[in-house]
Amino acid sequence: MEKVTPFLMFQDGKAEEAMNFYTSLIEDSAITSIVRYGADEGGEEGTVMQASFTLKGREFMCIDSVPIHNFNFTPSFSIFLTCESEEELDRLYEKFLEDGEALMPLDDYGFSKKFGWVNDRYGISWQLNLPIG
Repeated sequence: MEKVTPFLMFQDGKAEEAMNFYTSLIEDSAITSIVRYGADEGGEEGTVMQASFTLKGREFMCIDSVPIHNFNFTPSFSIFLTCESEEELDRLYEKFLEDGEALMPLDDYGFSKKFGWVNDRYGISWQLNLPIG
């Protein structure tokens, strides 16, 4: 096996928008490649056939799915962010919460200084943690 890469499948043509959003919020992040559907290639022209991006150096892949599936993202798989400051955690939580849903509001749950869990506007689940000590 060469490597393991998280793969996100968007069903609403929002893959590129989501990548731009995530890479704008998290430092040391970038879109590294995008292959788009062309005319008559099976997907809506210009949407993401396959793309790669990094968040804080961690590689992810994503697509805009052509077939519509009866499943989508679930909080049982989430992206866990360890924040360096309370200000960073609060800023990210508020940005992810815009048009999203709080699963665990920001609070001290005993296992960290501050923690929050949110589904963003694209359905991706994020856990934000400010560790003790």
